[in-house]
Amino acid sequence: MLALPTFVLAAVAEIGGCFAFWAWLRLGRSPLWLIPGVISLVLFAWLLTRVDADMAGRAYAAYGGIYIGTSLMWMWLVEGSRPDRWDGIGAAICLVGAMVILLGPRGA
Repeated sequence: MLALPTFVLAAVAEIGGCFAFWAWLRLGRSPLWLIPGVISLVLFAWLLTRVDADMAGRAYAAYGGIYIGTSLMWMWLVEGSRPDRWDGIGAAICLVGAMVILLGPRGA
């Protein structure tokens, strides 16, 4: 399934772009962080259009679960804070929901 790796790449691009704004506004980093941040957000939007889904809203809804899991990995790998079991349980629930949305039979 090509949707899953595309969603993961989109999530990394979105999180990276948003983190650039976070770094500038909350961590006092240079406004130059906004340049790669904006590029990353454009890449995110483009990647979501590459997913084979019949409706944009369905692609975005399925992406939401992947985004949550990827955000927790970002928190762990980039920010150095390991997710706890409740983060894991919540992410697992969301990932199951994303798969139901993405892979569920249509037309019923």
